[in-house]
Amino acid sequence: MTGGGVSEEERLARAALTRLTEPGDESVGRWLGRMGAVGLVRGLTGAGPPPEGAGEDRLAGCRARARTLDPGGDLATVARLGGRFLCPGDAEWPGQLDDLGDARPVGLWVRGSPNVRLWALRSVAVVGARACTDYGSRVAALLGSGLAERGWVVVSGAAYGVDGAAHRGALAAGGATVAVLASGIDVPYPRGHAELIGRIAEQGLILAELPPGGHPTRSRFVLRNRVIAALTRGTVVVEAQYRSGSLVTARRARELGRQTMGVPGPVTSGLSSGVHELLREGACLVTDADEIVELVGSMGELAPPRRGPVVARDLLDAGAARALEAVPGRGGGDLGLIARDAGMGREHTLARLYELQALGFVERLGDRWQLADAASTSGTPKPPGRRPPVRRGGA
Repeated sequence: MTGGGVSEEERLARAALTRLTEPGDESVGRWLGRMGAVGLVRGLTGAGPPPEGAGEDRLAGCRARARTLDPGGDLATVARLGGRFLCPGDAEWPGQLDDLGDARPVGLWVRGSPNVRLWALRSVAVVGARACTDYGSRVAALLGSGLAERGWVVVSGAAYGVDGAAHRGALAAGGATVAVLASGIDVPYPRGHAELIGRIAEQGLILAELPPGGHPTRSRFVLRNRVIAALTRGTVVVEAQYRSGSLVTARRARELGRQTMGVPGPVTSGLSSGVHELLREGACLVTDADEIVELVGSMGELAPPRRGPVVARDLLDAGAARALEAVPGRGGGDLGLIARDAGMGREHTLARLYELQALGFVERLGDRWQLADAASTSGTPKPPGRRPPVRRGGA
């Protein structure tokens, strides 16, 4: 059920336009605004006045395509797949696609039962290189599963490499994922991902601008990326070279006011060069799902604080810590030297030294005090059982 105030005539006309025109054509978007879908179909097929500025070559091409137009048949084909055709104005239409302006999709062919609008409201795109490294594949899968476990929808393009790994990560976590195809929803591409795309259709959503039977081209891949960028709250690039469709997606996301993020990689890897350039341009560096959610989520969805392990000296109070800082290493120092360097009185310093001795941080050698061993400087005291016997003497 699509719902909303879209008439059947409008839906048929928009379905026809997905065959007559190419995705992302801004001229088509302007004509739609002036003429409406029904009037534009008539104008492009010769049944009415042509749109202003349409050249003869374009009109001839549209009339050639019009010979095989059967929008009713396309709608029936999608219905048999358990899908539907969404139009702007439908209750399920994802409103963030309207940010594309005249490049907004004419409509969306959908396969899968979840509500597109609701899923898009809490979604993140994870994209990257097709020929990714093992590192890129592993990171993408971890991001996909991590986002899914936190209730976020993972959106990608079902391509080899990073895309596929992100989808599989989300599926493995029992989460939600959306594949935006550059082909028709009944044409799995790449063919090697037919099984993966089938699983996504069962557990998530398949979206496409092309009608049933539509085949991908290089330009359609590039134009598909704008839908991924607009549909989601942010885009994460895992691996990408300088010339990469993933960078096109991320930069389009930035233009649309979405969060743009990148996962760093080795500086010696050409597959990380594009991501590093994106980070230099101002994208946010992220390393896991928590950091992504902190950027795209609601107030309060913060990543946990990141810090090194707590060591024993971190637990000392201020006075004991100052005394420990003043104790020399090998050779040690007398009480007067340590008290002066610690900036404390002799009695107070001596009390702290006895405390540190009991904890295994320092040892007393006659009138002198020294660190129990080199490890103490990193915050780890010597186990008390290993300390040498203390020789009694004056303080």
